[in-house]
Amino acid sequence: MSKAINMLSILWLLKTGKRMTAKQLAEELEINVRTVYRYIDALCASGVPIISDTGHNGGYSLLHEFIKAPLFFDVDEQKALIHAASFASEAGYPFSEVLNRAVTKLKKYTNPEQLEYINRHVIGFDVIQPPINSDLESLLQEIEESVAEGFTLLMKYQKGNESSPKSRSIDPYGLVYWKGNWYVIAYCHLRRELRSFRVNRIVSISRTGTEFERPVDFSARAFFLNGLLPNLEQSDQLISIHIEGHVHALDDLCQHWLFGHALTCRSKNHAHFKIDEQSINTYVPYYLLPYGKAINILEPLFLKERMVTVTSDLVKHYQKS
Repeated sequence: MSKAINMLSILWLLKTGKRMTAKQLAEELEINVRTVYRYIDALCASGVPIISDTGHNGGYSLLHEFIKAPLFFDVDEQKALIHAASFASEAGYPFSEVLNRAVTKLKKYTNPEQLEYINRHVIGFDVIQPPINSDLESLLQEIEESVAEGFTLLMKYQKGNESSPKSRSIDPYGLVYWKGNWYVIAYCHLRRELRSFRVNRIVSISRTGTEFERPVDFSARAFFLNGLLPNLEQSDQLISIHIEGHVHALDDLCQHWLFGHALTCRSKNHAHFKIDEQSINTYVPYYLLPYGKAINILEPLFLKERMVTVTSDLVKHYQKS
């Protein structure tokens, strides 16, 4: 057998909780005792807490707490998991307390050399996100658990254009984190269709006794993005937008979530996009405003007119205030 298989076999033998000598391990695996010693040294160097007891009843065993751990990670995998935990915490991950316990446990069962390596990389790694409302944590927990267990939820939801919240029954299919906000993708019994709801607009939520079947292979991510991005397969329904400008401005614009997806052609000082008319009439002008004179819209004409209207409205607004 290969070295890797033999080392894994030693781990499985020790995970039974028994204390075994090098001779017993060698006989079990049909290898040389000196080879067992080398494998034990290699396992210890990788962070596995193997205890060596001398004497008449001595032998090798695993630290008791480590026997409960089902997986083993190398130092780069541990570093990656801790970095990922930083992203999750800053995004308002609803199980942050459990996440912190996992990170603490991960550090606890690594060896001193690996821990020093991990700490060096953690010190120089920071994630900055907009402040997260801590009140969302209980809402997100309830939604996530109901998604997993298939329970219908009753919620009071406050839309931006409504004076008071309305009660809705929803079958939650998934949670999506998008640009600093959490959304629940759910079948709305009121509208009888799939909808996305911003979690920070949910006033209250409670689980009902009704269960539902989540559609097989449903992707909350795909549904959410399809509602935002233009369908390039239906290009005949999209409108061409030609923009010229400074290189750095166009570089930045082409990295935008909407324009990057809609980009069809790019040269040094020119970019061609295809976007639906509704988007052009609503939020596209507001995305382009911050670029000021660094860009120039060549076409369509009605987008230039929308830019003039939006800018004029802003001027009037601040002239009155």
